[in-house]
Amino acid sequence: MADIRVLPDAAALASAAAALFAASAAEATAARGLFSVMLSGGSTPRAMHARLVSSKVASRIDWERVCFFWGDERCLPPEHPDSNYRMARETLLDPNDVPAENVYRIHGELPLETAAASYEAELRSFATAHPPTNGLSAPRFDLILLGMGDDGHTASLFPHSAAIHESQRWVVAVPHTTPPPPLVPRVTVTPVIINAAAHVVFLVSGSAKAERLQKVIAGERNPDELPSQIVSPTHGQLTWLLDADAASRLTAGSSL
Repeated sequence: MADIRVLPDAAALASAAAALFAASAAEATAARGLFSVMLSGGSTPRAMHARLVSSKVASRIDWERVCFFWGDERCLPPEHPDSNYRMARETLLDPNDVPAENVYRIHGELPLETAAASYEAELRSFATAHPPTNGLSAPRFDLILLGMGDDGHTASLFPHSAAIHESQRWVVAVPHTTPPPPLVPRVTVTPVIINAAAHVVFLVSGSAKAERLQKVIAGERNPDELPSQIVSPTHGQLTWLLDADAASRLTAGSSL
């Protein structure tokens, strides 16, 4: 069952997410000397990044032992304003002097299929260097951070996408031609990667997402319509960090 935590507002959500990030990093580095995290784009992670730079929690993280990955990326150059990598580099990586060798970005400037194949090869190389546990073949990330779109998508797993039910490939190309914008091709990890994680955390804020969130968490299971429902860690934990606006349609007994 998922752990659902409701915070008073977006600022409290960002602070809670930063605290969770720091605690996960401390636990993983103490246990294995390495913390592997997969980031998402969006405004809520940006606010979390700010707290991981300016607050006391940042000083508790050994940034040289943190390896950064991304759940999805738009096929754009890394300096483009819509690049998930650029946002993280400017708001989190550079301010904390993260070593370049710890950054495993999706090369969105490459042709779509090439970018997807290149990133899968990089994930497989990482899995070879850091063998997963619990008999899983996919790398077991310590923490995967996800958002949820107004349509219920997560990463770049959009409604009715074949990638929702992908069971072999770790990374796929997404020829994104329907909203939400920007309408540019994307590369996304699949549920094979997401559900192998030790801890998956959704960060969701704002009243615009309240109705869809209620359907994802408390409605009938239909991941083709609501791709976020496909997230169910096989040997890990699932947490929803929500602000009060996003959670406004949930009842006290809601669970997933």
